[in-house]
Amino acid sequence: MRILHTADWHLGRSLEGRSRLAEQAEFLDELVRIVEEEKVDMILMAGDAFDTVNPPAAAEQLFYDALSRLSDNGKRPIVVIAGNHDNPDRLSAASPLASNHSIQLIGYPMAEVIKIDVPRAQQQMTLAALAYPSEARLEQVLSETHDEVLLRNKYDERIRELFSIMSKQFRPDTINMAMSHIHVAGGSSSDSERPIEVGGAYTVAATSMPEAAQYVALGHLHRPQNIKRASTLTRYSGSPLAYSFSEIGYAKSVTILDAEPNQPVKMREIPLSSGKPLVKWKATEGINQVYKWLDEGRDTSAWIDLEIHLTNTLSIEEIHRLRKWHPGFIHIRPIFIGEQEVIEARQANLPIDQLFTQFYEKQTGGAKPEADLVQLFLELVHQEEGSEEGVEE
Repeated sequence: MRILHTADWHLGRSLEGRSRLAEQAEFLDELVRIVEEEKVDMILMAGDAFDTVNPPAAAEQLFYDALSRLSDNGKRPIVVIAGNHDNPDRLSAASPLASNHSIQLIGYPMAEVIKIDVPRAQQQMTLAALAYPSEARLEQVLSETHDEVLLRNKYDERIRELFSIMSKQFRPDTINMAMSHIHVAGGSSSDSERPIEVGGAYTVAATSMPEAAQYVALGHLHRPQNIKRASTLTRYSGSPLAYSFSEIGYAKSVTILDAEPNQPVKMREIPLSSGKPLVKWKATEGINQVYKWLDEGRDTSAWIDLEIHLTNTLSIEEIHRLRKWHPGFIHIRPIFIGEQEVIEARQANLPIDQLFTQFYEKQTGGAKPEADLVQLFLELVHQEEGSEEGVEE
């Protein structure tokens, strides 16, 4: 049986107000091509189909149109679980219609496995599909206290228990897999993922992944990666598009699995080419350097985070000119020469009195502050810190 693992589509997500729907539609077209070219027998989608609990109608239309095309009129089963961004009731509302096309939409976590007939492979899969298991969706209070360590231990224990219950329902004559939308310890995250835990409380140990499963398909983290300490092959397929500039350099992909009952799974990545790249420009030579790059046609189809070093502020006209020349500018962040020196000084961990001295010299054209003035500044800083500590208590 050939299975495709994907996750974290985040349909409807924007980038600082810029719509990504066209790029997401391009990805879904590419996914349909991959599924057909690779002769995929079934698809696992590990959560966060949408970016919000109330997605725009255009995003929902994309989702259902893609599922219809991918399922090939029910010949290719699909299982979708809710992620932390999805509304579980809204996701599963279309289940009566979707099930007629061998599409299962699972909103809430449960302890029963799903038995799936896969006609193309003439085999069955037994799937432990655990939709995003928050305390609210589990309808359980795992800890009466607010102690984060205790809550994390109780949460990990509950997830391990659920996987254990489902693993006992695996059969020797079927392909046995698990799928969930959780944060497993050891995974590399980015700032485009909305945290699903408070202080790490909703983090699951890698050793809690179900050993009896031939493969564990995960969603939530946007970097494609295997979880090394898990006792069975466990993987995040990653998001199909880069959703923040912290994801620059991530190679986006979907995961293909070849599986047989009681045999190790063979895994490989299929790279994705759809979507605009996210890049950072650092113009240390000022506005003329940016104009030069634009004239050269640099990164014409990218979303750009621009850091530009300046001695004077950019005029509104210059900013409009840049955005008109290249509509992909997301951020235009001026760094003034003096400001850059202060940043470098902070990065060098200089004492606060030296930072004040440097600032004073720059503001006065080179004059050095008197010792009494430096002492007064330090006293004021200490007074401010003391007042903040009093408020926190």
